[in-house]
Amino acid sequence: MADSTLRLTTAQAIIKYLANQYIVVDGQEMRVCGGGFGIFGHGNVTCLGEALYDARDALPLYRGQNEQSMGFAAAGYSKQWLRQRFMFCTASAGPGTTNLLTSAALAHANRLPMLLLCGDAYVTRLPDPVLQQMEHFGNPTLGVNDAFKAVTRFWDRITHPAQILQSLPAALATMLDPADCGPAFIGLPQDVQGWTFDYPESFFAKRVHRIRRQAPDLAEVADAAALLKSAKRPMIIAGGGVQYSRAVAELTDFATTHNIPVVETIAGRANLHQDHPLNIGPVGVTGSDSANAIAERADVILAVGTRLQDFTTGSWTAFAKDAQIIGLNVGRHDAMKHLSMPVIGDAKLGLTAMAEAIKGYGAPDDWTGFAKAERGKWVGYTDEITTAGNGPNSYCQAIRAVNDLCDPRDRVVAAAGGLPAEVTAHWQTKDIGTVDVEFGFSCMGYEIAGGWGARIAQHEREPEQDTIVFTGDGSYLMLNSDIYSSVLTQRKLIVLLLDNGGFAVINKLQNNTGNHSFNNLIADSPTVPAPFAVDFESHARAMGANAETVSNATELGQAFLRAKAADKTSVIVMQVDPYDGWTTQGHTWWEVGTPHITNNPKVAEKHLEVESSRSKQRKGV
Repeated sequence: MADSTLRLTTAQAIIKYLANQYIVVDGQEMRVCGGGFGIFGHGNVTCLGEALYDARDALPLYRGQNEQSMGFAAAGYSKQWLRQRFMFCTASAGPGTTNLLTSAALAHANRLPMLLLCGDAYVTRLPDPVLQQMEHFGNPTLGVNDAFKAVTRFWDRITHPAQILQSLPAALATMLDPADCGPAFIGLPQDVQGWTFDYPESFFAKRVHRIRRQAPDLAEVADAAALLKSAKRPMIIAGGGVQYSRAVAELTDFATTHNIPVVETIAGRANLHQDHPLNIGPVGVTGSDSANAIAERADVILAVGTRLQDFTTGSWTAFAKDAQIIGLNVGRHDAMKHLSMPVIGDAKLGLTAMAEAIKGYGAPDDWTGFAKAERGKWVGYTDEITTAGNGPNSYCQAIRAVNDLCDPRDRVVAAAGGLPAEVTAHWQTKDIGTVDVEFGFSCMGYEIAGGWGARIAQHEREPEQDTIVFTGDGSYLMLNSDIYSSVLTQRKLIVLLLDNGGFAVINKLQNNTGNHSFNNLIADSPTVPAPFAVDFESHARAMGANAETVSNATELGQAFLRAKAADKTSVIVMQVDPYDGWTTQGHTWWEVGTPHITNNPKVAEKHLEVESSRSKQRKGV
């Protein structure tokens, strides 16, 4: 018997399909697509907008202020849901769509699902050249949307309504694949969006998806177990994949049973509680002396759910050259980095299999004792440097003031600049999975927008908890409009705006490599004859938020409690010193390009200093 059909436009069919895709999270069935973020233009309002209006209850559409920030919000949403759910973003043809390129890159780097439904030029080409179209004289099929091929995991341009029968399931499968997870892009030409097709009704039947758990190969587990059992100084690197696999309990049990110290990556922060005896701290460039001390001595390293980026590996100087790495990762590409012994599979299943295979093994007590002692030293250092009034106002003092007063399940969000490094080093985890430090693409402007997306997701799960955003003045000025979004949608944020007068962390890097302060701090910008301070408090109030300015970390803590008691977004402003108060310990070597020839003797001296550590760099692939 032939399948009955529904005549729908391409846009209507896309939205109807998305509204009927479900997933089970913690025993609760819900739509896998939580809705979307949209800014309408001529490239998406007439057809896709019409379809979305009819589905506005099933797929709520949040009005964005900026396409890039919509993408950041979608990324924050996905992180909060541990990649089990996603949001779509829709933008018009032309600049509206290209504004999403940076967001797509962030999602790609962080392996996050996000669906981009973007306007495109007319397939018929009859009205060409149209508004906002890029013409390529030798290739009329080429357009700005092709730029997304470099920053998405799935890319398609719909040139006929029937294509979505194949394209949409493929896009969804990509976004839910634990190894290939990332953004999916679907270009929607303006004419094709409104064209009709007789779709089979079965295409729109309710479907409940599952995220695949890939069991590791038993031979790979056996090889890795044999290596680990030979270890005298083993260490576990816990990455973000531990949380995405929901393998925190397995990681904790594995480490405890086998007495193995654990260090966390930036994405893996909040895998273990602060007071867990085997939590030795964050590792790498923005890490802790304790984690880096054991990293450089470990003989076998079990890297779980991490892509081993340079901030984790200290540009591959953090580990002994003869240390052997086991890469437990669902992604083959990540599991095999730097000649790691791969165990390709799900973290939860992999840790369970590895635990069975090394039953009876335990790391020597003197090794674990050394790791715990180093951790104790680091805790003493961070307690000292984060104490309010100990030196000038600093990021870490503000972080500690908030950390001491927040609820265990409050979520903290930070991104590029000095703040994510300080949060990584000093935030004391009160509960699992409560930290989002965006250093995958290190993207300024993510903080407030990503916080808004996280708050939308958090409201769906833990509405009584707060989302806490740390941002500097540089990132705030770059992208702040989702303060307004959070007020409009009644998705409260607490924003800590720490003003150091410019891009201070890059100024620090500039100075640390022997260069003069130049064009980073506003005071040192050659084209700014008369610097002045932005009235951030008034600016935030103008967007509808509560706002106040404080003088020190103690006052900031008091203001934070007022913000927690408030029923809408609050912005708390505090000036911090751009030069002093930085964390000076805990940093591994990080490769940065320095001039080999210069007229500045300080730059020449620093170049030799930087290069002096290159001898420790592993030369694996």
